[in-house]
Amino acid sequence: MAGGRRGLVAPQNTFLENIVRRSNDTNFVLGNAQIVDWPIVYSNDGFCKLSGYHRAEVMQKSSTCSFMYGELTDKEMAEKVRQTFDSYEMNSFEILMYKKNRMPVWFFVKIAPIRNEQDKVVLFLCTFSDITAFKQPIEDDSSKGWGKFARLTRALTSSRGVLQQLAPAVHKGENVHKHSRLAEVLQLGSEILPQYKQETPKTPPHIILHYCLFKTTWDWVILILTFYTAIMVPYNVSFKTKQNNVTWLVVDSIVDVIFLVDIVLNFHTTFVGPAGEVISDPKLIRMNYVKTWFVIDLLSCLPYDVINAFENVDEGISSLFSSLKVVRLLRLGRVARKLDHYIEYGAAVLVLLVCVFGLAAHWLACIWYSIGDYEVIDEDTNSVRTDSWLFLLGDTVGTPYRFNASGTGRWEGGPSKDSVYITSLYFTMTSLTSIGFGNIAPNTDGEKIFAVAMMMIGSLLYATIFGNVTTIFQQMYANTNRYHEMLNSVRDFLKLYQVPKGLSERVMDYIVSTWSMSRGIDTDKVLQICPKDMRADICVHLNRKVFKEHPAFRLASDGCLRALAMEFQTVHSAPGDLIFHAGESVDSLCFVVSGSLEVIQDDEVVAILGKGDVFGDVFWKEMTLAQSCANVRALTYCDLHIIKRDALQKVLEFYSAFANHFARNLLLTYNLRKRVSQHASAHHGNVNHFLFPPGQLPCVLTGSSARSSGPQNQERPEDLRPAAHRGSESSSCF
Repeated sequence: MAGGRRGLVAPQNTFLENIVRRSNDTNFVLGNAQIVDWPIVYSNDGFCKLSGYHRAEVMQKSSTCSFMYGELTDKEMAEKVRQTFDSYEMNSFEILMYKKNRMPVWFFVKIAPIRNEQDKVVLFLCTFSDITAFKQPIEDDSSKGWGKFARLTRALTSSRGVLQQLAPAVHKGENVHKHSRLAEVLQLGSEILPQYKQETPKTPPHIILHYCLFKTTWDWVILILTFYTAIMVPYNVSFKTKQNNVTWLVVDSIVDVIFLVDIVLNFHTTFVGPAGEVISDPKLIRMNYVKTWFVIDLLSCLPYDVINAFENVDEGISSLFSSLKVVRLLRLGRVARKLDHYIEYGAAVLVLLVCVFGLAAHWLACIWYSIGDYEVIDEDTNSVRTDSWLFLLGDTVGTPYRFNASGTGRWEGGPSKDSVYITSLYFTMTSLTSIGFGNIAPNTDGEKIFAVAMMMIGSLLYATIFGNVTTIFQQMYANTNRYHEMLNSVRDFLKLYQVPKGLSERVMDYIVSTWSMSRGIDTDKVLQICPKDMRADICVHLNRKVFKEHPAFRLASDGCLRALAMEFQTVHSAPGDLIFHAGESVDSLCFVVSGSLEVIQDDEVVAILGKGDVFGDVFWKEMTLAQSCANVRALTYCDLHIIKRDALQKVLEFYSAFANHFARNLLLTYNLRKRVSQHASAHHGNVNHFLFPPGQLPCVLTGSSARSSGPQNQERPEDLRPAAHRGSESSSCF
């Protein structure tokens, strides 16, 4: 069923996330290989910190980093760099460049082409390592009088970080596989870099999807065996059926083995992460299971029944160990949470409540028999109590207790265990659902005390389970019922209008993922309940990431922030969703809180946007409403905070002092009003080049704070952010 595939499982472009996750300490930029001069479309925080340039200042500039060349830069080496780009090769160089403050720095630069599924080069990955410590003169003022070896040792000791960065860069010969060489660029060892393409999240061969048919069937088997344990453990302890009974020992040993297999499978089963994504990494799966249910599952499946095979084991100790299997009942909580994914949710809850009631009656029946069995024979006087319910039952069914004076010298006879259990269960059921019928009644003090306690428990169970079933559904499961009603409505809509399968899957996955994020809570309804002042405080909290990450909001007064927060809207987008279409009116300013998006103009990726980026239009500088010059499409699941043009202008008009600061400090990562001028005029290999007309520069794409995106809404790295600027040194597109 649709609700069974919990987690964000739609096809996503996870290239950027993989690059970040596998290269935490690498400084790199990404350049578009299909546009002339290979403009930068992405740069991470490490590169910005290393070069001194703001992200907005390097966007759309050449990924050869010619803007960092200076008078001491080797022109021959610079030409080799350009030739490497022009021939789409992989290579590495040592070249002198200049930071933004014009400080010369030696860089070890590695260049690698990135291909898509058609084996077409679409991006260039350029990594940078500072090797200035190895290039500085050994003799300087601070080391005069030192030996040459001492000065060299000092230089190497002061640059351990450089040594660590360069360690993976040692050449391994010309026979290294191209994938290994690619991975070497990002210090990934032998791992293969991902391709730049949309792909469905994949799981390793030995990992089981938690929503697959096999796991669903296995969960049902575990549920049945859990109820079997809950029924048989108290029965065997009370009626002592296991001593010297090989059949019971074999059956329970098989059950124990199945629960041990379940532990092994849990170490290889995906789970849904806190952000709603499917976690398939084996290490994360093992850590999650060990921290949650492993100890409880292990204690519940140890073969305690083997103790019963020994004749000299005390009966009390044996019963105690067997009772530890009741811990398996904790599994009911986990299984119960999954029932709504497989069958009708209301029916599942009703079945579960009835089963719990039946288990309570069964357990109480076992206790009722144990009390009667303990009191019917007085061991001290070797006499039978005629007022015990077991004695009376024996007389009624024609199997009375009798004293064997000539043989064992003990009391024998009495009703059979089957008859005793049925009678016990009948008594507990009648007592739990009513006050009983009196045909089986407590007579001894112990029986009466237990009957009083049982009737108190029964009244509570009866009122809770049967008297308030409707209330339970309405109050406890309102959101879940609404979720299933919504799924059924959407499913019927898609079937009625014969929506294509691919689009139907996208719609269903979007609904499931959005629900996992919002938990079915209607934010607008909640905010309407609160007074205006409290509503503003909540809105400021909900938009706190936007206000903290962007310098444009730093000087805003509390009143201004509250007014802005009230106008922001949160939008959740699925992979492949188009946020803006080319030619559509740009009436919103969008702040990316999580996820990644790509800006596509003329079928070319001109920028990659992520966490902390801003795109839209400069409403405060333009009088007319603009048309979007490009498509903005989500690569992964994205959370966007959006404010409409009219609402923003209204706030800026009222808070004039803030308006000036906002206009000066908001760096728009991509201005959809401006078009990057591209004219196809050249073709090299399998890559089309686009030339800018003489004297005309592309739109400057200014950047914001750090960005990254994680697959299926995992915890996203903080060091990725797109870049988009080429040509001039200016970082403004306004």
